[in-house]
Amino acid sequence: MNEALAFGDLSIPSVPFESSMSNHVILVASGDLRESANQVCWAAQSEMEAALTAAIEKLGWAVKRGHAYDEACGHGFISSQRQGIEVFRRLDPDAPIIVAEAVWQYSHHVLAGLTTHRGPILTVANWSGTWPGLVGLLNLNGSLTKAGVRYSSLWSETFDDEWFMGKLGQWLTSGQVDHDVSHVRPFDPSVASENARHVGQDIAQTLRTDKAILGVFDEGCMGMFNAIIPDHLLNPTGVFKERLSQSALYFETKQVSDSEAQTVRDWLDQAGMRFHTGANHETDLTDAQILDQCRMFIAAVRLADDFGCDAIGIQYQQGLKDLLPASDLVEGMLNNADRPPVMSRCGKRELYPGIPLTHFNEVDECAGLDGLLTQRIHAALGQPTENTLHDLRWSDADQSGSTEEEVWVLEISGAAPPAHFVDGWKGAEGFRQPPMYFPSGGSTVRGISKPGVVVWSRVYVEDDKLKMDLGLADAISLPQEETERRWQATTSQWPVMHAVLRGVTRNQMMARHKANHIQVAYASSEAEAIDAMHAKATAAFELGMIVSLCGEVE
Repeated sequence: MNEALAFGDLSIPSVPFESSMSNHVILVASGDLRESANQVCWAAQSEMEAALTAAIEKLGWAVKRGHAYDEACGHGFISSQRQGIEVFRRLDPDAPIIVAEAVWQYSHHVLAGLTTHRGPILTVANWSGTWPGLVGLLNLNGSLTKAGVRYSSLWSETFDDEWFMGKLGQWLTSGQVDHDVSHVRPFDPSVASENARHVGQDIAQTLRTDKAILGVFDEGCMGMFNAIIPDHLLNPTGVFKERLSQSALYFETKQVSDSEAQTVRDWLDQAGMRFHTGANHETDLTDAQILDQCRMFIAAVRLADDFGCDAIGIQYQQGLKDLLPASDLVEGMLNNADRPPVMSRCGKRELYPGIPLTHFNEVDECAGLDGLLTQRIHAALGQPTENTLHDLRWSDADQSGSTEEEVWVLEISGAAPPAHFVDGWKGAEGFRQPPMYFPSGGSTVRGISKPGVVVWSRVYVEDDKLKMDLGLADAISLPQEETERRWQATTSQWPVMHAVLRGVTRNQMMARHKANHIQVAYASSEAEAIDAMHAKATAAFELGMIVSLCGEVE
């Protein structure tokens, strides 16, 4: 019988320490901090673990779960950092270990234990839009990369396909998996046009000379260790953090008058945004929730102005979720140049007029630095300045047959600017955020991203250095029924971009990408997209980042 490890008011069923065994792997699963999500998602995790275990056993290996199912909690996830530390304390540090993820997870729950684990580590995810294990896996991979932990990674729809079984067998016998990353090559500034090179160099020099501020409303959202840029890496780029508290945002939100909030709501209605409202606060999007979001929007802009911020990031999903509606509508407005005007408290100054106040969703500072660079580069080149991160959520073949390309579903709960949508604000809809994650409701900004050429990028930390990957993608149109299929397979309340990554296969993207997020910005033409990509790459290069181009970029 397993004893229980108790600390505070938490008891954890434990697995006794065992020495290394031949043909034996330990399986662990990191979960959400929100127990409602863990309970709802456990069935999918259990199913995925059964399929993965069958694959491992087929190859002649045994699986032992590193922590037991908790009857009282109703799931078998590691659901806190403390629990993760205690679980790993009881495991053989030299045993091969698999972190199996069928859902979104908080990486810091297992990161502490993995940093001192000596045995081979494999992260594995299901290939599903509905149960976004691959999103959780990408965040964990980025966090392990930043922490300098050696690991391998795999993913599969069925866990019995030839590719997966071959790679799994490779890891079981050698302790590592090799992936094709031939789509990646170092950026050579000489390939940029003279104009792009000069713009990138000028932006970098201006940042170093004049400096810029990221307003960070409580960093470390949802255990995303990879989303925190250490100051000693960020500050040499000329960018510094203003560490702000979400309690200040809550207070400032409550100071905004009803009339000011209503003015913002009226602007949204007149711009053509459609809100799907109801009367039940627990399950519906209500007008009161929308007004509170309008208050938060005004408050966020005023606080950004107070501290001279060039971009801001709101954590929201821990803390504010119990006090205010979701920040998604706020984030979409902030990232759009065309948005409701916000006046200073005295009413004499319009704040940040005519430009996006770049917002990095979930306080992803890597996206914040990227977004700041993108806005300045695109402004200097006369390109659209609106940009956003998305979750690299899932990809699938187009079942309508309109394209033979693998089409990625890029989705995010917040931050997508309506300038990216077909018909702009008129193409934007507001749905209530799912109650499982967002108890106080709030409107999303849902829309379908318009067709066009897109520059994608990601800043990340590896080997204690800032790095940036860039590439080109095409945002494409799909028939409405195919779009609906993808929405229903993922999260139907959120905005979507149908993206085809140029010259990057599904497995290459998963093998290389070091984050659950990907940054995207439109360009007006093919040639201008290449210039924008090269200019941003040049700026990053001049700021000391290690820059790589991915896929077909010419």
